[in-house]
Amino acid sequence: MPKLLNVNTYHYRRGGSDVVYFEHAHLMQQQGFDNAFFAMHHPNNEASPWSQYFIEELEFGHAYSLAQKLAMAAKAIYSFEAQKKLRRLLTDFKPDIAHLHCIYHHLSPSILPVLHKAGVPTVMTAHDLKIACPAYKMLNNTGICERCNEGSVLNVIKHRCIRGSLAASTIVALESGLQRSLQLYRRYLTKVVVPSQFFIEKFVEWGWPREQFVYIPNYVDAECFTPHITPGNYFLYFGRLAPEKGVATLINAAAKANVRLKIAGTGPEQAALHALNESLGSPAEFLGFQAGEALHQLVQQSRAVVLPSEWYENAPMSVLESMAMGKPVIGANIGGIPELINSETGWTYTSRDMEALSQLLSKVAALPNQQLETIGAAARDRVVKVFNKENYVRAIHQLYSDLGAKH
Repeated sequence: MPKLLNVNTYHYRRGGSDVVYFEHAHLMQQQGFDNAFFAMHHPNNEASPWSQYFIEELEFGHAYSLAQKLAMAAKAIYSFEAQKKLRRLLTDFKPDIAHLHCIYHHLSPSILPVLHKAGVPTVMTAHDLKIACPAYKMLNNTGICERCNEGSVLNVIKHRCIRGSLAASTIVALESGLQRSLQLYRRYLTKVVVPSQFFIEKFVEWGWPREQFVYIPNYVDAECFTPHITPGNYFLYFGRLAPEKGVATLINAAAKANVRLKIAGTGPEQAALHALNESLGSPAEFLGFQAGEALHQLVQQSRAVVLPSEWYENAPMSVLESMAMGKPVIGANIGGIPELINSETGWTYTSRDMEALSQLLSKVAALPNQQLETIGAAARDRVVKVFNKENYVRAIHQLYSDLGAKH
């Protein structure tokens, strides 16, 4: 039985990358792999027999003394604790392959030389742009930013790229400077799995060797999503209410097109978006956080789902899930979004172009229901045929096999 070591900062479903960490491990277990886990202790963690190897909790949002903060900053840059505990785990488990997800600032890339010395092929899924951009997203308060590509990581401090905080930005700049000099990711990651072709091209632009990457798109289990191709009379956005998500542009476009818009989600822009909505005569309806069956019903009863992003999205699951429910998607032509939507399953427009989005909303609102049903059915079919679990498993098996983890 092949042995797989799954590595991630959090051992609970905190965000999208954490969900992938668990789902991937479960999928590999179904394929006959023996799983082990390496993560950080946290009160919300799922119970695990591997927790004896987990590192101590490291949460920067808590109240700590200056000495504790300095110690945490040092760990965020390079964690000797993570190295020590991982060596213990490797002695006891002896994995055939390690698959990493998000490790920055907690486990830290200090674990990569340990895996390399132990002879363990190491794969990392790039859920974001962190291995190139110090600030994860190539985004700050000024918008999309790639200054650190050919410039100094001190740009992170100058532009307060991490949460607008001087302290956090300084720590990340120091960490990124060290990683650039040691090149831990580039030297010790055997392969990087990337869910979008756009991200691969962006990494290559930032100096990474193309051969280090393998494109394996995200998947959805279509059987878990009930399709409903009959069009509703409103457009839907669901997700985080943050500046880079483009919700303000969508609200303005919906108001100009005079179409119904529902918004499901919460986030730091919530108050500002409510104020904008009121100033426009309330064209949009805010529904707060929605999940599970309630969210599925909102998607199923919509006319189309809109993803108006204004940053480099990777391969958003919201697009695939909407398509799995038989809904056309209107997406900004940015990042990996246009790789998921083709001319038969939805529409794209130039990101940040409110006028173009407004015209597109008007067009889709006026389309005959029968035409929208055809597009929705094609969207469902694309997910079933292209973005399915079988293709994902086949690609992962091939990758692991190429790296010596035979099944």
